[in-house]
Amino acid sequence: MKPEIFEQIMDARAQRTPVALVTALDTGAQRVVARDHAADDILAQVLADAFRFDRSGVHKVPEGEFFVHIHNPPLRLIIIGAVHIAQAVIPIARAAGYDIVVIDPRGAFATGERFPDIALHAEWPDEVLPKLGLDQRTAMLALTHDPKIDDPSLHLALKSKVFYIGALGSKKTQGTRAERLAAAGFPAADIARIYGPIGLDIGAQGAPEIAISIMAELTRVLRLGS
Repeated sequence: MKPEIFEQIMDARAQRTPVALVTALDTGAQRVVARDHAADDILAQVLADAFRFDRSGVHKVPEGEFFVHIHNPPLRLIIIGAVHIAQAVIPIARAAGYDIVVIDPRGAFATGERFPDIALHAEWPDEVLPKLGLDQRTAMLALTHDPKIDDPSLHLALKSKVFYIGALGSKKTQGTRAERLAAAGFPAADIARIYGPIGLDIGAQGAPEIAISIMAELTRVLRLGS
């Protein structure tokens, strides 16, 4: 691997940018393709599937045979609201390989006793999120039911490339939320990115089952798209 190729991969890793190292097996020539530019590559469909499924491998196309090595940043889940559903989501998300961040300005909720060994921020989301960065390997859950906390988080998420945005609440709550976002200037297509009521409709009862429905929906969007 040439030094400049190695540097491109290291820079992408530092910036949490998904890239693929594409090697032509007949010549050994290598190139780095960012996920955002993959649609313009001769391996466009191969790369789209490889990025989505975190899958490296050999691919034969009319242009030749290539090894595609995917370098995806770690998955990250940002949870707005240190609530009981968050406590139920975290073990499942951890098992699925997510780095987890919990944000809640309410000090009584955001405690190390309730969320041990978690990156926990007892601050307002709009103070924390710009420092964390919101990218296409990040998902966000808004779980507080409090517009003063959830809405600023949703504003930032809708302006970003996060792959999943979920918000807790009934259909009525989601309708009211959509009205607030529209009044704030967000177009309907952007507001439609929010999954609310959150989670797959599996008749979930109680926090553990709701957590399962949330992570199932999140996984479906990650792997299969919206």
